[in-house]
Amino acid sequence: MRGTWEACAGAPEGPVAEMGRQGGSGVAIPGPLVAARDLVDAVARRHPARLAVSVFAGVVALVTALLMLPLATTSGQAAPLVDALFTATSAVCITGLTVVDTAAHWSLFGQGVILAGIQVGGFGVMTLASILGLAVSRRLGLTQRLLTASETKTQRLGEVGALVRVVIVTSLVIEAGLAVVLFPRFVTLGQGAGEALWNSAFLSISTFNNAGFVNLPDGLYPYVGDWWMNLPVIIGAFIGALGFPVILNIARRARTPRRWTLHTKLTLTTSSLLAVAGIVMIGALEWTNPLTFGALPTADRVLASLLAGVAPRSSGFATVDVGQMREATWLLQDALMFVGGGSASTAGGIKVTTLAVMLLAIVAESRGDPDVEAFGRRISPDVLRLAVAVVFIGATMVLVASLLLLALTDLRLDVILFEVLSAFSTCGLSTGITPTLPDGAKYVLSALMFAGRTGTMTVAAALAVRSRRRVIRRPEERPIIG
Repeated sequence: MRGTWEACAGAPEGPVAEMGRQGGSGVAIPGPLVAARDLVDAVARRHPARLAVSVFAGVVALVTALLMLPLATTSGQAAPLVDALFTATSAVCITGLTVVDTAAHWSLFGQGVILAGIQVGGFGVMTLASILGLAVSRRLGLTQRLLTASETKTQRLGEVGALVRVVIVTSLVIEAGLAVVLFPRFVTLGQGAGEALWNSAFLSISTFNNAGFVNLPDGLYPYVGDWWMNLPVIIGAFIGALGFPVILNIARRARTPRRWTLHTKLTLTTSSLLAVAGIVMIGALEWTNPLTFGALPTADRVLASLLAGVAPRSSGFATVDVGQMREATWLLQDALMFVGGGSASTAGGIKVTTLAVMLLAIVAESRGDPDVEAFGRRISPDVLRLAVAVVFIGATMVLVASLLLLALTDLRLDVILFEVLSAFSTCGLSTGITPTLPDGAKYVLSALMFAGRTGTMTVAAALAVRSRRRVIRRPEERPIIG
């Protein structure tokens, strides 16, 4: 991609560029708007990651401002800044951690703002910008392709247009499908058509985007054994955590799995293995816990295990009290949350492909193989270096945030670590301590949710002052490792 960015950034002026100044339809644009647009174009081409982070921060600020309006709360009083900011960040970063009860504290308007933030976060701000540009001009411009490629990790600019269409179609179709399935269930629970439609739409959007927000008075706790309610949530969250590039590849080559890309194969394989491992191990650990699964009938335990095994991937939904789970279960969920879901998906974490590449590198090193290989393909050393950087940056963020929260509170490390990993991975599972945290700790978690959603490498690139090119390479020497 580096060569592509540089080639595009250095493209000469010409008739195409002049048409851009006039707009897609040839209508003249006022001078100040042209200057502003040219400035955005320059930043987008040279520093797309910085622009992505800036725009994402702007969306969080907008949602925060809307949630601070008296209209957004059921009491009619303006929400405190820390609560509004935390909720806005959690919504836009599709996390699900909350400091106030979503159903009781926020009005219908406030819930609508949260839902809009979830949808924007799910699309990705840069993807949404391309969607709007495509709707207006019927085509994607160079800058829009660059921005979307930065957000969705698309390697070829020619694929961005197709990927954006997949984002639109997949999101709306799956969300609509989930809502259609859930709507009759809410009706059977005695809700009116309007209330059932709103609740099914809210839950479906929150599910596919792995947001973890629930606008029901008691959350999903009353439905621990409800297969009609839980199964769509489990399936929708799993699909949302795969990533749009995977969905695009499968849609194109559904009949020829052998021709799926290495990324698709690694994502599907690793995601499936992690889901099965989470379901089996969490079910085994909590099967006899009288405070969680132990008091449930066998069928309900199975369903609770299915949801609990998928939820740490990033959805954050829970039908039992996570705070009452065993410490061994917390530790397992910590590991699952840190990994997260697929790249360019609605999930967070270091991503499953990062874990897969690291494991494959360990296997290759143990065998003495010169190359890291999988599914008949060789993985570039650059990818391995990137995976190491992502893991290290993510672990550093978790470490720093944990130290800060330990300094700001008197809580135990296991509880703090669980909450920090939930925020970093934009998962939303909680032991119940988030509402009781001091304001300083809430700001720390807000920053961590933002960094986790925008991506460790995006944040690193946005903060980088400059890139270095080495013409002269130093002599090679091998230090002792291990």
